[in-house]
Amino acid sequence: MVNGSLPTNLQIINCLSAQHNSFIHAVIAELYLYGNKYNLKPSTYVRTGRYCVQSRPKNAQEKPPYRRCNSQDSLDELAMDDYWKEIEIIQHSREGEVETQEELQLKVPDEGEQEEAWLTEAGLATLFDESASDPEDSMVLLSTLTRTQAAAVEKRVETLKQTLRKRNRPHHVPDVRDIFKQPTVEGEQVGAPQTSRSTWSSELHKSIRSCLCIRLGRLPSETVLNLEVSFSEQALNSRQLLKGSAAPSEADDKLPSFRFSQDRTGMTKVGDLAPEDMKKVRRLALIEMTALFDTVGIELKTHKALKLKVKESGLFGVPLVTLLEQDQRRLPGTKVPLLLQRLICHIEDEGLDTEGLLRIPGVATRVKVVCQELETKFYEGLFPWESLKQHDAASVMKLFIRELPHPLLTVEYLSAFISVLKLPTKKQQLQALNLLVLLLPESSRDTLKSLVEFFQRVIDHKEQNKMTLNNVAVVMAPNFMFKGFRSKITEQEEFAMATGTANILRLLIRYRNLLWTIPKFIMNQVRKQNAENQRKLNRERAMRKLLKKMAYDREKSDKPEKYSDIAQGFIRVQAPQFLKVSMAVQLTDDLQASDVLTRFLSQDTSLTVRREDVCLYEIGGNIKERCLDEETYMKALLELNPSAEWVIKSIQR
Repeated sequence: MVNGSLPTNLQIINCLSAQHNSFIHAVIAELYLYGNKYNLKPSTYVRTGRYCVQSRPKNAQEKPPYRRCNSQDSLDELAMDDYWKEIEIIQHSREGEVETQEELQLKVPDEGEQEEAWLTEAGLATLFDESASDPEDSMVLLSTLTRTQAAAVEKRVETLKQTLRKRNRPHHVPDVRDIFKQPTVEGEQVGAPQTSRSTWSSELHKSIRSCLCIRLGRLPSETVLNLEVSFSEQALNSRQLLKGSAAPSEADDKLPSFRFSQDRTGMTKVGDLAPEDMKKVRRLALIEMTALFDTVGIELKTHKALKLKVKESGLFGVPLVTLLEQDQRRLPGTKVPLLLQRLICHIEDEGLDTEGLLRIPGVATRVKVVCQELETKFYEGLFPWESLKQHDAASVMKLFIRELPHPLLTVEYLSAFISVLKLPTKKQQLQALNLLVLLLPESSRDTLKSLVEFFQRVIDHKEQNKMTLNNVAVVMAPNFMFKGFRSKITEQEEFAMATGTANILRLLIRYRNLLWTIPKFIMNQVRKQNAENQRKLNRERAMRKLLKKMAYDREKSDKPEKYSDIAQGFIRVQAPQFLKVSMAVQLTDDLQASDVLTRFLSQDTSLTVRREDVCLYEIGGNIKERCLDEETYMKALLELNPSAEWVIKSIQR
């Protein structure tokens, strides 16, 4: 390397074929590290997937040539020009503004603080703080964990124990060997359950078939995702299978098609469960995500946001939760900010065929005026939407996202989202993203879903608007960063975060129909926790029944009717919201939830409710409440939850 220029023999990169793009990407990462030392700047990523590095002095004003990215799949063909152009637009829009809002300040947790926070969020604070509530709930949770999940908990407890020992703090942290040592319950040893032999064997066969296909150069057109076995267990089985041989490489620049294997007990989407069960899901998702990263040897570092003063009212620069509280006072049940909904509707009403939609900025002066008018006229219904130009509306939408005091992907998990790309396979990346989506606060999760669905509708018109998946991801990436982040990182770190965020957005958009699903293995763990809590509750009720003989007799007399229906091949469905006391439905192997709804709606023609506004709910037993997927097979679900009741009511979303 002489006079600040790269040796010419590195130009051989340009001669490599497309199948070596993953290697090229790694080489370019190294070139950027050298570039920082020798004052080199990255040139444009061009659509052919080739790269070059050129020397540019710090005070250079020339801009890289502007190019469009035509590829829908290739990471290496991402035109990062759009990212830097978007950054320039954002900076230009802020010129002359007086900053009234604090920038978000990040704090790296102290030694041991991260483990304490993790255990608390996982519902296991009693493992280091004896004064924490619900010690029995913690033990029930621990009893449902898989071996990899248990290992993740043990690792954090042991790390915390060592840290507290260094500090000479008097906290009592139990020995990790004692944490999972549980008493025998009803003849069963309750502890970290192992994957059953038949399930493990099935997963092993799938892994072998997958490896053979990869090594023979045959990648399946569609990959089936197994939701019944813990993701971290699957990763461990794959690692053991490949031990001693090179891990199968995937085409890093392609997004394969995935689908879920059919579950006769029905798929569970975010929003289908009661809040009590979603709380359990979130705790299990945190443990499982950590276990997955531990299994593949990737360390996760979290950040926390320091408290900052934020606006308590208005539309822009207001915390998402505060904004939704404002909206819910006007429209109960609102899940996505009303302003964002209205902006999306306006952009779509103007037509999604507009070339450069989301990329071409609105006029900065007009956008500022629009924001001021929205602040004063939106809730009163006086804003003149008919005069709002489409590109201005898109710019307002992007400004709304980036002005949020806390990023939509949250400070706590933003680095985890970026770390997803370190996972070795697209399947594991998708699994980790699935868990991270479950970990997001409800307000962020619902708003993010609304946005990625809108982005996909824009992409559906790519032939007309020239906005492919890559283009949309790159243009929107800067708006998903937290405000002021560019002043806190180096140029190389910014480039890595730029490409990382764009890639994560690609995955969120591409797999939006899969990521908001709750895996069955987590649902089974929730059911197991509920069943154990229900047994405890039943014991307490039995004691009260001894003092209330009449209540006991009444409950006892109710049972034969319920179980006689099942014994005779019927289930009893109730619809109290619609003045129907109950309806007996014959139970067959092929009976689905959709069949029950069809029969209910056909029996009462006076109902004005729409089919999509009602749902058959599973209530009680080992679940609090669950809106059933219409393809749920009722007999299979009854076997999983024989004590459940079946109720038709309006969807609570």
